[in-house]
Amino acid sequence: MAQNKILILDFGGQYNQLIARRVRECNVYSEVRGFESTTLEDIKAFDPKGIIFTGGPQSAYGEGAPSIDAGVFELGVPIMGICYGAQLMAYMLGGKIDSAPTSEYGRADVVIDDKDGILKSADDVNVCWMSHTDYISRPPEGFVVTAHTDHCPVAGMEDRKRGFYGVQFHPEVNHTAHGAEFIRDFVLDVCKCDQDWKMNFFAEKQIEELREKIGDGKVLLALSGGVDSSVVAGLLSKAIGKQLTCVFVDHGLLRKNEAEEVAAVFGPEGPFDLNFICVDAKQRYYDKLAGVTEPEQKRKIIGEEFIHVFEEEAKKIGKVDFLAQGTIYPDVIESGLGKSAVIKSHHNVGGLPDYVDFKEIVEPLRSLFKDEVRQLGREIGLPDYIVDRQPFPGPGLGIRIIGEVNAEKVKIVQDADAIYREEIANAGLAGSISQYYAALTNMRSVGVMGDFRTYDYAVALRAVQTSDFMTATAVEIPWNVLQKVMTRIVNEVDHVNRVFYDLTSKPPGTIELE
Repeated sequence: MAQNKILILDFGGQYNQLIARRVRECNVYSEVRGFESTTLEDIKAFDPKGIIFTGGPQSAYGEGAPSIDAGVFELGVPIMGICYGAQLMAYMLGGKIDSAPTSEYGRADVVIDDKDGILKSADDVNVCWMSHTDYISRPPEGFVVTAHTDHCPVAGMEDRKRGFYGVQFHPEVNHTAHGAEFIRDFVLDVCKCDQDWKMNFFAEKQIEELREKIGDGKVLLALSGGVDSSVVAGLLSKAIGKQLTCVFVDHGLLRKNEAEEVAAVFGPEGPFDLNFICVDAKQRYYDKLAGVTEPEQKRKIIGEEFIHVFEEEAKKIGKVDFLAQGTIYPDVIESGLGKSAVIKSHHNVGGLPDYVDFKEIVEPLRSLFKDEVRQLGREIGLPDYIVDRQPFPGPGLGIRIIGEVNAEKVKIVQDADAIYREEIANAGLAGSISQYYAALTNMRSVGVMGDFRTYDYAVALRAVQTSDFMTATAVEIPWNVLQKVMTRIVNEVDHVNRVFYDLTSKPPGTIELE
């Protein structure tokens, strides 16, 4: 039986990935495609149970505005338009679009006029997220107005007979009350999708397909120990076993015990059947980084040294048939909506070496979002400490140490970070914070320990909440938790006598310190 699918046609909206994720949260497969590269024949070939038009920055009536073949409305497939997508639907079906007398951005109180369609879960006055300068001044024939605001006469419209639905607001964002339910009602009630997008089925199918594609070939994977590359390693191991070789480079800039944790899962004593090569490159990294303080120079050195280490190991292995990568769906979307993704930079530190002798790239996660990758990891038996691992920059602790990097500073930040993570977990906060870590500042100051004067480093604690890592806000960690973390770090970590908490949002700051 064919899998149920929702096609998301992107018109330049900033929330295209979020719409796709909301559909997949309904256990229904969704795919984002750009309007320019998607023909009517492509849509027919995709065979969607429903289509969603995204938002976009332009005017539907403007010259050269993003559009789609009008034949899409004759396919007998339900369509939901969001923001620009709703305006485009109205414009193409004979409605009227005008420049709004008052633009609406951000929170708006939307009055619900009709709950017989996809807005049945809405409050009578529903808080929604708006972002528009144009509006639908007259809906097309056959549509009923389902919602309005003080400044927008058509905040929602529906032609239930033909299966066309439009909302001027953004149901995909968390700011819109019941927004996920509106999308769910469209996908499940209007499109009648079966909920057949589940990780256990995906895992079985992917293992089968990998086995068939690779045959008796050899596969090489640069294993970082992060979530994506670890899931790729586990999946390939289940498909082809010892035909897979994983190269793990311990550059000495990992979190405390991270190298040991990776080796415990993928090494010879672990549960996965593969060839695991662990390269201890700590000292060569420290030697290269000696005296270097400029952040971008540190990043460059760390990236180039990885390539050198990987090159040495690749030469020992010789010819392989496939190079495996942890490319995930956001990478594919960001690189061109359906076009082939460029080779992903390993662990964000530099391009994968072009000298590796291989025939083809294999990317088993390229259709998955990050949360789905974590689900898949659990499905194939990866431990929680791998699957739930915090985001970690490619240059590792090299950019969580301000100034020069050396073994002593690495140990300080590893120990401080381990304490911070332990106390966050003990307080039951780990699952509610997007990213948190300890960093070592380059500041030294006077302190008192017992009867002695000290002149030691200050550690900075960072914790942020974010949905997309493009913007972020500092988390309000309870004072007693911060006090406990501070006390433990000062008492247990050598050469630290102060602890700061970073309150900066992004922007103006970044999530990492360098």
